[in-house]
Amino acid sequence: MSEVRFDGRVAVVTGAGGGLGRAYALLLASRGAKVVVNDLGGSFDGVGADTRAAQIVVDEIKAAGGEAVPSYDSVADPESAEKIIQTAVDAFGKVDILINNAGILRDKSLLKMSLEDYRLVMSVHMDGTFFCTKAAFPIMRENNYGRIVSTASGTGVYGNFGQANYGAAKMGIVGFMGCVKQEGAKYNILANIVVPQAGTRMTATVMPPNVVEKLKPDYVAPIVAWLASEQCNVTGQLYMAGAGYFSRSAIVEGPGVFLDPDKDISIEAVMEKLPQIQSLEGGREYSSVTEQTMYVLSNLKLDE
Repeated sequence: MSEVRFDGRVAVVTGAGGGLGRAYALLLASRGAKVVVNDLGGSFDGVGADTRAAQIVVDEIKAAGGEAVPSYDSVADPESAEKIIQTAVDAFGKVDILINNAGILRDKSLLKMSLEDYRLVMSVHMDGTFFCTKAAFPIMRENNYGRIVSTASGTGVYGNFGQANYGAAKMGIVGFMGCVKQEGAKYNILANIVVPQAGTRMTATVMPPNVVEKLKPDYVAPIVAWLASEQCNVTGQLYMAGAGYFSRSAIVEGPGVFLDPDKDISIEAVMEKLPQIQSLEGGREYSSVTEQTMYVLSNLKLDE
């Protein structure tokens, strides 16, 4: 199998001053990509700023013979997010790859979670992904090429105690990328999602130290790099990755049942069919809401 290379490609990696983002930036740069290392340099809960985080990774890339520039702007503000993308254009003339990785945590149970805790996490994860993607999209469209990899979480997919803000933001990103997939299709812009399981300063707050040690960010980076590569041939897909484990996850809808809409559909009629309604046997994925809606409508008896 030929080596995957990124020669001539320009990548923006948000939250790349450490952890997963650093691993992504270093791997892409080692394979020839020119990289914008973006990191505000704040704490894991979104407090403060420090330019050293991004600069250290840039220095690492340059020391290894690669090309990189730092960006210290926040993803959580639309104008600031535009500056991140503009940094790539100013330094390297374009942007081919966007890895939406920046994130923070403010874990509290629902009743103890303040509006500030909720809004700040939503702002960095959901808004940040939206702002950066929106800023990069027209450049990718003009060049008829783009690879967007955004970060979801097992908390969004499966839920977790004390992370309602984080879970809401991360599953929102899944829905957002499903729409970006549709709009980018004819411009060769692929939009995919990774759900990493990695030992970082964020997961250190919810995982014991011996587990964090086994979940190296480097183990997630290869599939993210593939999703960011010319060789990638999928879009709108969700991949789980961590500790050497890789798997595709999907939203699957069961075949369901069809009750006659021309007759009264009672609560009891629905309850009677619950075993079939709840079954996922014979289920399927849908590529769009249009495809799912057409499945439902195809079973209606419409007047000619």
